[in-house]
Amino acid sequence: MKNIFKKLIPPDDWKIPVIVVLGIFFGLGFYVLYISNAVSYLSDDPKTCVNCHVMNPQYATWERGSHGRVATCNDCHVPQDNFIKKYWFKANDGLRHATYFTMRWEPQVIQIKEAGKKAVQENCKRCHSNLIHPISLRAINNRSVEDQTEKYCWDCHRETPHGRVHSLSSTPYARVPQNQIEIPKWLENFTNEK
Repeated sequence: MKNIFKKLIPPDDWKIPVIVVLGIFFGLGFYVLYISNAVSYLSDDPKTCVNCHVMNPQYATWERGSHGRVATCNDCHVPQDNFIKKYWFKANDGLRHATYFTMRWEPQVIQIKEAGKKAVQENCKRCHSNLIHPISLRAINNRSVEDQTEKYCWDCHRETPHGRVHSLSSTPYARVPQNQIEIPKWLENFTNEK
């Protein structure tokens, strides 16, 4: 173990440049985490979902719908069966979202992925199990009674909880919380001097 540790230590004439480069690397990493409000993604606060403006229609329609009074975004869109599965799902989904938004690959129309469909379906059944009629169980278990094709709760309950959300322009007058970009004073002063 000591031999491995010794191999990681740079030669004496490289120590200062390595320390400077590592300081820059970690400093930029922490700054990116700070600017992106990364800690907010650990919570269940729905305002976190509008850190990215493309989610504004979903937030606005959820807030004004029936679920806005009783459920958060994560209550429906993240697995709830155990702590590890929940945060593993959030990490994977968050990394994908961060990549899409950083690279500007986000679509005009947001569509749920397969893992998200499974999570939402399970959460519908979890929350509404007392309302599900036994005859409906085959449909709710993703099989239509008539033709045995896949079905989800939202195939019938299409406008729950988001209403008709088709694109960013579907809710042009929606009022959603606006996140402020936090710029440290030293950086703001530096940019104003130039």
